[in-house]
Amino acid sequence: MTYEGVLTKMQTEFSNPIQYYLVFENSFLSLNQLLDKSMEINFVGYQCLNCGKKKKIFRQGFCYDCFMSSASAGDWIMKPELSTAHLDIEDRDLEYEKKVQLQPHIVYLALSSDVKVGVTRKTQVPTRWIDQGAVQAIPIVEVPNRFLAGITEVALKNHFADKTNWQKMLKNETPEVDLLKEKASLKYLIPKEVQEYYDVDKNDLYELHFPVLEYPKKVTSLNLDKSPNFSGKLTGIKGQYLLFEDGTVFNVRTFEGYVVKISI
Repeated sequence: MTYEGVLTKMQTEFSNPIQYYLVFENSFLSLNQLLDKSMEINFVGYQCLNCGKKKKIFRQGFCYDCFMSSASAGDWIMKPELSTAHLDIEDRDLEYEKKVQLQPHIVYLALSSDVKVGVTRKTQVPTRWIDQGAVQAIPIVEVPNRFLAGITEVALKNHFADKTNWQKMLKNETPEVDLLKEKASLKYLIPKEVQEYYDVDKNDLYELHFPVLEYPKKVTSLNLDKSPNFSGKLTGIKGQYLLFEDGTVFNVRTFEGYVVKISI
């Protein structure tokens, strides 16, 4: 059976284990059902997720022009502390920025390759942690806008990583850490503007279980630009990665906007 379409990040369902789906325009794949089966991925072309044109993808599924102009690719996406909608100041499109920035955000600790601090919109819990391959996560504070979340993250970056070591995460090299204790130690590290939102007694610890038959000992990334044709046996799914029996891993999110043909 063959499926063809534009890659977007895998859709997920929070269950035990997490359910993964590749969704195309006219079809979808339930990836959990493909575990221990062979699949072939063939690169066909590009299609920008913003303008829909068949232009080479630059970053985040966008062609260069869209990445440089789209409101959904502003610097505040990766650096929440640069958010200015709460001040009525526009970056690229104030209406869009208000819609995204002026809503509840969560600052959290997540355990994957190590303890990581991060920011996400409340509506993206627990999807954000699934996408990062975290095995545990705990909210630290819920704040009313992205700016407050951003300055909190910056304050905590001196004490926790803000990036995931993807190789360790995929090999399931996870340290033993008590996230409840870590959260309890943060009160005096949080900016004064955010102190009122910190509740040391509110402990919603999330446990995440991924559909992996066997974790790889070594990992090699599949790059569709360099290797446009690949086939292998699927042995796991974690974060936004497909894991194959030979140690090849494929980051679906990295190749958003790529048109592929998948054969089962």
